[in-house]
Amino acid sequence: MPPPTTEQLHTFYAQDRKLFSKLVLQFSRTPAESLLVMATWLWLEDFGFGNIISTILAFTDPVIVAFANEAVLCFQCLDSSDFPDDINRIPLTEELTTKKISLQIIYKHRFSAITGIKNFLTTICSRIFSDILQRVLPSSSSYSFIPKLRHPLIIPGFPHPTFGSINVMPDVVVGDDLFNNNLFPFPYGLWGWNANCIATDKERTLFITFSHGFPVSQAEVKGLFTKNYGDDCVEGIYMEEDKGNTSSTNGNCNGQKQSLFARLVLDSVATVDRVLEGNKLKKFRTNGKHIWARKFNEKRDCPLK
Repeated sequence: MPPPTTEQLHTFYAQDRKLFSKLVLQFSRTPAESLLVMATWLWLEDFGFGNIISTILAFTDPVIVAFANEAVLCFQCLDSSDFPDDINRIPLTEELTTKKISLQIIYKHRFSAITGIKNFLTTICSRIFSDILQRVLPSSSSYSFIPKLRHPLIIPGFPHPTFGSINVMPDVVVGDDLFNNNLFPFPYGLWGWNANCIATDKERTLFITFSHGFPVSQAEVKGLFTKNYGDDCVEGIYMEEDKGNTSSTNGNCNGQKQSLFARLVLDSVATVDRVLEGNKLKKFRTNGKHIWARKFNEKRDCPLK
């Protein structure tokens, strides 16, 4: 099956393109914010909250603006390290969706949401809105008519501190044809696209710490998490002892003989959310020993191979 043409993509995502055009052309919202609004709605649909985009399009423009404002609150709450308050701040979205939703519920699925929104930004939004973005970002559409010399559009606001980069390649008219080689790769094409994103190892990793003087084994860690979150939830456990270092420090970057921390790779980012439940730090107890878990941060956590 050949990859879909640009025309096929635009036809398949006609409603999404109409709504995005309203945001950037009619309502004059910034391209970066509009991309994140669309990616948030696409993720909410994929997460099971109903046919949001087609439903929103049926409303008047002032109501669409209000929905977009609530979408901004949804993705902004993911930037915060603090759990949202219990005030209902997205009443229109709550009324629209097919199951209960709130900023608190979204935050409890924070890492699934971040990974999902990233997925839709990079795999769908970057492809189906490129021509519309060229209309509102003419100064950034610097490219050659030789396709291989094209450069991505520069979109102010990206890379985003939470959602990362987006690579939007401009469409180029060559003769009578519209050329865009940034299409869905086969076999994950237009007609068989699976929007369930596959998170990277780092996105599926927890950083766990132990109390000094109470050594915890890999078996105890695995037993704790498989008992609570399923037999197949643990993909890998990496502790200092894994390095096979027989010196007095046992390979520990803190100079301790006992393993004081570990990197726990889970089967999915959804399991990360199930473990943390929106908390910065989650405390567990196994065999009389305390274990603390939080999301792995590559920049600050001691690397474990």
